[in-house]
Amino acid sequence: MNGSIVFAPLLPWLVIWIACALAVVFTGWSLWRGQSGWWLRGLTAVALLMALANPSLQIEERSPLSDIVLLVVDDSASQSLSDRPDQTEDAIAAVQAEVNALPNTELRIVRFEDGEDNSGSLMMAALNQALAELPRARIAGTMLLSDGQVHDMDFAPEVGFPIHALLTGRQTDWDRRLIIKNAPAFAIIDEQLTLTLRIEDQGDVPLTAGGLVPLRISVDGGEEQVVQVPLNRDMEVPVTLQHGGTNVLQFTVDAAEGELTDRNNSAVVRINGVRDRLNVLLVSGEPHAGERTWRNLLKSDSSVDLVHFTILRPPEKQDGVPVTELSLIAFPTRELFLEKIDEFDLIIFDRYKRRGILPMLYLENVRDYVEQGGAVLIAAGPDFASASSLYRSPLAAAMPAAPTARVVEEAFRPEVTPLGERHPVTQGLSAETPDGEANWGRWFRLVELEALGGQTVMSGVGDRPLLVLDRVGEGRVALLASDHAWLWSRGYEGGGPQLELLRRLAHWMMKEPDLEEEALTALAEGQQVRVLRRTLEEAVPDVMVTAPDGSTFAVTPEEVSPGQFAANFTAPGMGLYRLTDGIKEAVIVVGPAAPKEFEDTIATTAMLEPLVAAQRGGAMVLEAGFPDIRRVREGRVAAGRGWIGVTPREAYVTQGISLTALAPAWLMLLIAAMLSVGAWLYEGRR
Repeated sequence: MNGSIVFAPLLPWLVIWIACALAVVFTGWSLWRGQSGWWLRGLTAVALLMALANPSLQIEERSPLSDIVLLVVDDSASQSLSDRPDQTEDAIAAVQAEVNALPNTELRIVRFEDGEDNSGSLMMAALNQALAELPRARIAGTMLLSDGQVHDMDFAPEVGFPIHALLTGRQTDWDRRLIIKNAPAFAIIDEQLTLTLRIEDQGDVPLTAGGLVPLRISVDGGEEQVVQVPLNRDMEVPVTLQHGGTNVLQFTVDAAEGELTDRNNSAVVRINGVRDRLNVLLVSGEPHAGERTWRNLLKSDSSVDLVHFTILRPPEKQDGVPVTELSLIAFPTRELFLEKIDEFDLIIFDRYKRRGILPMLYLENVRDYVEQGGAVLIAAGPDFASASSLYRSPLAAAMPAAPTARVVEEAFRPEVTPLGERHPVTQGLSAETPDGEANWGRWFRLVELEALGGQTVMSGVGDRPLLVLDRVGEGRVALLASDHAWLWSRGYEGGGPQLELLRRLAHWMMKEPDLEEEALTALAEGQQVRVLRRTLEEAVPDVMVTAPDGSTFAVTPEEVSPGQFAANFTAPGMGLYRLTDGIKEAVIVVGPAAPKEFEDTIATTAMLEPLVAAQRGGAMVLEAGFPDIRRVREGRVAAGRGWIGVTPREAYVTQGISLTALAPAWLMLLIAAMLSVGAWLYEGRR
């Protein structure tokens, strides 16, 4: 029950206050005149004013509400380290017992886990959400149970009740972590680049943990290299990329005895390997209409350095034209084919035939160049079927097909073979529109070949091989059995995908990862991973996936297009995943190798102290024992040695209200009249 006096004035308050002023003036005037009944006049004015103010006694019937103590529990990944889960559960039980012992007080518990997209511990977001769902007038205090590693302190709320921090962890905790401080997104293949990294110890580091530690380095999950590195010092690590496309570099430090976790002992860097300049040697046996096609293709790419050699006049031709009028300089055949041949990424022979210009020794050197990792493309003309063919040279050992000495002079439309539909060089190229109509122009010459090996991806007249690809040793060879590709570039009969075909062919020969026939790759978007398997086979085995924690599971790729198989899975956690189907291997990083929760694992009060101090709360380390919970008055310090406080809010709900008039108007008028008569009689008798 609670009583109070309320007023329901019969006139506006302005009129009543004016009346009060007049009553004071007239009473004072009576006193100044020396009238003996001045006090009765004053009481008469008071009675009249009370009647106008109409006071009442208001009695409320109240139902008290309990105070709420809010406990926000951090269940993020860093709270799973060491014995912190046990500390957390013990602290929750202790809070429940202490709050239950307080009169008219209840406990609300809010738990939260890691934020999405590796955003860490979002304790303030959880606190704000809980405050939005609870009546603030009933909250007597808040306790934050965490290791102190909070990543959204900028969103700390402003409140009017105590906030306390209960810290898990041990004073003896220590951890070692690997930090990548500088890593480029792109790097040039076969050129050394430098990464800056640091191996750092945190917390109560034991004396035995110092000195040099082994750092293991692997590229694309391959063989590891081990180097000894110092602790707590920035280091520069030289790295050389061996292939184009994405290179996944993993750096790992072995777990030390006693450290909190090894999840931050690894770091993964993804660097896209690019070629600085592509050196291409184009040797044209004689001027012809298709020569410009190759030149335009190669010159259109600014990253290609082209050396073009065209034989304008063979040695056996004697037409009386001075040599000085045919060539500005003598072509450096010895320098190109003996001394600097390894500097070329691709050599193209365009309608070349043996004329004694390139000795057999040079052609032997070209064969060795292929076997050691080079690339040779042969665009065959009619001379390839003659006795002066390149096939009648040491280079024949590297060729995937042999000429039959027959040249077919017949119109035909190039077609992609069933194997070519699966090969990345010709995959997706179709000689027909979706309506079944031909959309490629015809060619009119084909050198008949007998395939000796390799992969025939395009065919011509009578299904004869048109484009044959092969791997020789470490290198690659392509044989195009026609010199009429230029008809497509001229748009004859609608043309064809000449530019795309030759571009893919050149890049396949230069070992671009995106054009490998057999490849296993994976793409990650958030926690969703898509596994892609490209192959020339009709079926592929299951892909085994090894998660960062060492667990394994299998996914089954399904064919989505000729030569393309795909499978999807949801990654159970962040880190480096290894994939293999027994033939090919791949690695994929889901999120960072070391999530944000494991960047700093040592418990600390530094982040929460400003918020706690602003609300006169306290930061307590649970290792020292659980503090008592007391009730303190609002505005007082709410923490001390071994205790923390909550502020009673005394909130209530009004069940009913009763009003009793204290001065009915008729009674006040009667009293005023009696006082007036009394004043008149008193003064008259005097």
